[in-house]
Amino acid sequence: MKQFSELISAIEITNKTNAKIEALVNYFKVAPDKDKLWLIALFTGKRPSRPVKTTLMKQWCMEITELPEWLFLESYSTVGDLGETIALLLPDPKNQIDLTLSAWMSQLKTLKPKSESEKKKYVLEAWNGLKQQERLIFNKLIGGSFRIGVSKKTLVNALAKLTEIDANQLMHSIIGNWDIDTISFDELINGSHINYDNSKPYPFCLAYALEKELPELGEPKDWIVEQKWDGIRGQIVKRNNEIYIWSRGEELVTEQFPELVETISKFKYDFVIDGEILAMKDNSVLLFNDLQKRLNRKNVTKKLLDDVPVGFYIYDILECNDEDIRVKPMIERRSILEELFHSIEPQHNLKLSFLVDFNSWDDLYPIRENSRAINSEGLMLKQKASPYHTGRKKGDWWKWKVDPLTIDAVMIYAQKGSGRRSSKYTDYTFAVIKEDKLVTVAKAYSGLTDKEITEISRWVNKNAIEKFGPVRTVKPELVFEIAFEGIAFSKRHKSGVALRFPRIKRWRKDKPVEEIDTIENVKKLITAP
Repeated sequence: MKQFSELISAIEITNKTNAKIEALVNYFKVAPDKDKLWLIALFTGKRPSRPVKTTLMKQWCMEITELPEWLFLESYSTVGDLGETIALLLPDPKNQIDLTLSAWMSQLKTLKPKSESEKKKYVLEAWNGLKQQERLIFNKLIGGSFRIGVSKKTLVNALAKLTEIDANQLMHSIIGNWDIDTISFDELINGSHINYDNSKPYPFCLAYALEKELPELGEPKDWIVEQKWDGIRGQIVKRNNEIYIWSRGEELVTEQFPELVETISKFKYDFVIDGEILAMKDNSVLLFNDLQKRLNRKNVTKKLLDDVPVGFYIYDILECNDEDIRVKPMIERRSILEELFHSIEPQHNLKLSFLVDFNSWDDLYPIRENSRAINSEGLMLKQKASPYHTGRKKGDWWKWKVDPLTIDAVMIYAQKGSGRRSSKYTDYTFAVIKEDKLVTVAKAYSGLTDKEITEISRWVNKNAIEKFGPVRTVKPELVFEIAFEGIAFSKRHKSGVALRFPRIKRWRKDKPVEEIDTIENVKKLITAP
């Protein structure tokens, strides 16, 4: 646990990815193999279910410290993390327990079915044998939340640096099906439980946001234009009768979309295609809000398949019958793709991305402006002569998104940030008017300068009227313009709407709260072209 605790400390004191990678590499070099496996499991969401309720941990901490609940809650609101609050409040340990991470995890796995008194005895003995930082880690392990700012990609890059194994192969290995009790560290990272040759994807070709006027791109005849769909970018790999679906985040998502696997299995050729995973019904693209209902599902029920059918819009083909064709020009790859696509009967959930018909650059402006009417984000512009690059190469592919939607809303809640911003209020909740009252419509934490954040934090300290843990209710006086990419009706939100990627566009010091938007005006944006 000491090694693991030192790793967490090294990760938490930096926001630099390379420093986190270096800390992970150092840990992998010295930790026991079983501890390495548990680290990978914890950082990729493969952890046992919570063995002890956090309400009990809070109760036991108050008994030991003899703190009244109001003072505990005040401490919690200042710290912002329950596990850390408990670790800070408890008295110094009287004993010393020195167990490996894997030993702790084995004990926690057996703790869940035990009685409350047995759980209490175990937790109190652990608290009394761990130093503050180790106690914090223990609380996170037992409390069911282990978010420490390390993405799967960062973890994989650290393993790649350590082992010199291909990062995509490592990603496939660690997020695949594996049992920590039956696999060794070497077996896991070398992919003994997978067939990587069949599933290997390619790095995605990415576009830059358009930063010049259309005529500066040259002749329109040299370009292909497509709709930019708002879904999950993905690659479908079909090799040797095996099918794999990769997200742009380099995660295998095959099991989440069984209807795509069924459709792809009808092709007799092998290939790797690039496209967009979208919620689709009656040949129309639905909102990203609908697609979210299908994401990260361990079990995809028949009802979910019927309620939110998923399709795939094909943009490009990267490999055909074992031949890597990424170096071929875009227009030639498109021809191969069309031939492949038309080789079987049309499929309702597999679509070839249609090409926008245009003769001059001026033709594209009204098409782009109408994008939201078909739930598109805008247009993609691709040079016909361009190969399929690895990553971004400026000049060949451009994304030309529609301007964001905006509303004016008032801030009603504020919460302190984390890390270097833990002393300032950086997370805000905004509301609009509904029948002479306020209803929350969005949360946002980006878009302000450090100077503005400092000014708002001072204002919150003076104008907070209620406390709910780390959250402050404030006087509804500060008005902000909120920008967002899309909007949809939602039964999950009190306002009845959900905003896509909300962020603060500007602080409207010039606008009184009486002039903010109403929920009726906000809802009109859903059907607005």
